[in-house]
Amino acid sequence: MTQNKPALTGFRDDINGLRAWAVVAVVLYHFGVPGFSGGFVGVDIFFVISGLLMTGIVVTGLERGTFSVISFYMARARRIVPALVVLCAVLLLLGWWMLPPADYKLLGVHAASSLAFVSNMKYWLEAGYFDATSHDKWLLHTWSLAVEWQFYLLLPLVLLGVWKLRPGRTPLTWILAIGLLLSYGLCIALTPTKPTGTFFVLPTRAWEMLAGGLVYLGATRLALSTGMRRALEAAGLALAVGAILVFDTTTPWPGWQAMVPVLGSALVLLAGRSDSVWTGNSIAQWLGTRSYSIYLWHWPIVVALRYLDVQAAPLAIAAGLLLTITLGHLSYQWVETPARKQFNKLSLGFSAAALAGTTAVVATAGMVIQLQQGVLGRFPHELEVISQATLDKNPRRDACHPSKGISSPSCMYGEGPLRAIVLGDSHADAAVNGVAAAVPSNHAGAVMQWSYSGCPIFIGAHRMGFDGNNKCGDFVTWVFQKLPEIPKNVPIVVINRLGQYAFGKFTQGQVSTPWVYFSRPYATAEPAFLKEYAQHITEAACALAKEHPVYLVRPFPEMNVDIPNTARAMVWGHESATSLSLTDYRQRNGFIWAAQDAAREQCGVKILDPLPYLCKDGACQGLKNGRPVYYDDNHLSEFGNRLLVPMFAKVFEPL
Repeated sequence: MTQNKPALTGFRDDINGLRAWAVVAVVLYHFGVPGFSGGFVGVDIFFVISGLLMTGIVVTGLERGTFSVISFYMARARRIVPALVVLCAVLLLLGWWMLPPADYKLLGVHAASSLAFVSNMKYWLEAGYFDATSHDKWLLHTWSLAVEWQFYLLLPLVLLGVWKLRPGRTPLTWILAIGLLLSYGLCIALTPTKPTGTFFVLPTRAWEMLAGGLVYLGATRLALSTGMRRALEAAGLALAVGAILVFDTTTPWPGWQAMVPVLGSALVLLAGRSDSVWTGNSIAQWLGTRSYSIYLWHWPIVVALRYLDVQAAPLAIAAGLLLTITLGHLSYQWVETPARKQFNKLSLGFSAAALAGTTAVVATAGMVIQLQQGVLGRFPHELEVISQATLDKNPRRDACHPSKGISSPSCMYGEGPLRAIVLGDSHADAAVNGVAAAVPSNHAGAVMQWSYSGCPIFIGAHRMGFDGNNKCGDFVTWVFQKLPEIPKNVPIVVINRLGQYAFGKFTQGQVSTPWVYFSRPYATAEPAFLKEYAQHITEAACALAKEHPVYLVRPFPEMNVDIPNTARAMVWGHESATSLSLTDYRQRNGFIWAAQDAAREQCGVKILDPLPYLCKDGACQGLKNGRPVYYDDNHLSEFGNRLLVPMFAKVFEPL
C-alpha cells in the first residue's frame, strides 16, 4: 500500500478547490438561495485555509533562514489591497449618484475602516452580522478581511519570537496548539453572552486560523495511504456540507458549532488530494482562483438587490449571481493579476509607497464623505430631508439609554425641580425630548429618563433571544427600589413598544415567537400567553401607581417600512408607502389597549393616546409635511416626538 504525505509546497489544487466550495457557500447563502442556510460557514473555511498558507510561508522562511517580516507583510498587501481599493473606489463613485446622504455617509466611513482593516471592530460596535440593519451595509463582508489581516500582523511576530528562543517545528506546534485552545475556549465562553463581539473579533476567531496552521505542521509527521486520504477528504467534506445544510442564523455563532466546518476543512487539507474529483475539477479550480474577487463583489450586489427591493425575486437573484461571477472574473483579470505582476517588478519601497498611497487616497475620500455628512446637495431637498431623518434621534441616546448593566444614568432634561419620569424601553428614549418640551414654560422643571434597551416594564418577565448582557429584569427591580426616593407627586410616564415583546417585529403575514415569557415560554402568541401578558401590563402599571401618578402611553404605530430608507426608492423616481392602516394597528395592539384600560379601572392610571396626533383618515402616517415622523420603522424622530407635545402637556396640567 502506497504511503505518502500531502504536498506542502507549490500550488495545491485541493486548497484552490476548497476555496471554491467556501465562496459558493457564502455567495448562495447571502443571495438567499434555498438549501444554503448555513452558507456563512464558508468564511470559517477561508480562515482555516489562510491559517495553513500563512503558517507554511512563515515556517518555510524560518527554516531556510530567509524569512522577512516586512516582505511577508508586503506579499499579503499585494495580494489583498489592490482589489479591495478598487472595490471601495467604485462604490464611492457610484454612491455619488445612487446613495442618499445618510447612506453615503455610512459608506464613506465603512470604506475608510475597511481599507484600514478595522471594519470588524466598526461593525461590532454597530450591530450583529445577522441583524437586518447590517444587510444594508455595502462593505459588511470586509469584516473577515480585517480579521485575517490582524492575524497576518501577529502570526509572523509570534512564530519568529518562538523560533529565536527555540528553533524547530515542535515548539511552534505547541504554541499554536495552546493559542488554539485559549481562543476556542474564549469563543465557547463568550458566544452565549457576547455574540456580536465573539463573531467579529480576532481573539475568538484566531483558533480557526490556528487550526489551519496546525494542519500544516502536523501533515509533515503523517504518512497516509491513498485510501486514508480519500477517507479523510470524504469525512471533511461531509462535515463542511453538513454545516452548510444544517446550521442557520438561529445557531449561536461561532460557538462550539464552528468546530464542525473547521474540522471538516482541516481534514480536507490534511488529505491533500490534488487529484480529487471534488476539489480538483476544472470548475472548482476556476472558481477557486477567482474566489477572492468573487467574494469582494458579491455582497455589494446583494445589498443592491435589497435597495431595489427585489432581493426575493428569482430572476433578480439569478441576474445577481451572474453579475457576481462576471465582476469577480473581471476583477481577477484586470486588477488582481496585473497588480500582482506589476508590484512584483517593483522594489519593496516602491511597492509599499504605491499601495499605501492609493489606499490613503480612497480612505481619505471615504472620511471626507463622512465628515461632509454624506455630501448634501446632490439630490432634491425633500429627498435629503427624508434620508437625514435616520440621524434625527435623541442626541443623548448613547449616554442616557443603556443596554447593559442594571441601572439607568438617570439623565435630566431641562433645569429645575423634577417634574416627571419617563420610564420604558427605546420608545421612551425616542420620546423623552417631547415630554421635556411639554413642561409648561411658566413652571421651571426637568424630566428624568429611566429607559433600558429592549426592556418592557413588567415584573417577573424573562427575555428570550437577547444579548446576555441585557439585564432587563434587574433594571425593573432597580426601578422599584429607586421609586421610594422620588417625591410622590412626581408622575411617571410609561412608554413601551409592547406589541414587539408579544408578537416580535411588526411584519405582516409572518408569525414570530414572543420576545418575553412569564410562567413558561410560548412558541407563538397564543391566547393563553396574551392573557398572561395583559395581566402583567395591568399589574406593573398598578404597582407603579401605588405611590405615584402614572400615565400609560398607548403603543406608537409601527410602520411596515423604514421611513428614512424610502429615500432610496426616491433616487430612482419611485414612491414607497409610508403609512399604516388603523385596522392593522388595532389588530396588533387591541389587547394592549384593553390591559391599559383595565389598569385605569383598577388603580386610576391615566391614558395618553398618540393616535389623534399621528393618524388621520384611517391611517397613521410616517411623514408629515414631507418630514419623517420616525427615524426608522418604529422609533419616533425628534420631529415626531414634538408632534406629541400637546398630548404630553396633559401630564403637567395639575401644575
